[in-house]
Amino acid sequence: MMHNERKAELRVRSIKNGTVIDHITAGNALNVLKILGIAGGTKAIVSVVMNVPSKRSASGRKDIVKIEDRELIPEEVDKIALIAPQATINIIRDYEVAQKNPVVWPDVISYIVKCPNLNCISNSNEPVFSKFKVLDSFVLRCVYCESIIDKDIAAYLI
Repeated sequence: MMHNERKAELRVRSIKNGTVIDHITAGNALNVLKILGIAGGTKAIVSVVMNVPSKRSASGRKDIVKIEDRELIPEEVDKIALIAPQATINIIRDYEVAQKNPVVWPDVISYIVKCPNLNCISNSNEPVFSKFKVLDSFVLRCVYCESIIDKDIAAYLI
């Protein structure tokens, strides 16, 4: 690729330190911000690019989120896996990629998703947090009432 072609493709500037979440399923960047607790605002500089061309995605589109001066912790990466299973987490240090890791589905998730069963103990006033067994990509089962979430997990994010 020629230098001018690469420059024409650059949509968001490089960051010195922080995290780049690449290959987010198109249309889910705002859900990633919600999961990370920055949808309502943050002091960090956050760049969001949505529906950009992707050769790797089946839809041919992807989203990208760049968060300056913040490295994600494993629990945050587990949350991102729920809505962006093909995402790649790039840790940037001094403008270079220091780590590049695909997200991995956790076996169990807690505190992230609300059970769709209104009668579930996790939806009561009891001091019980939500907890789901991950059965497959985009399929979760509540450990308390065994309700299944098998589509639109983003709708149940806490």
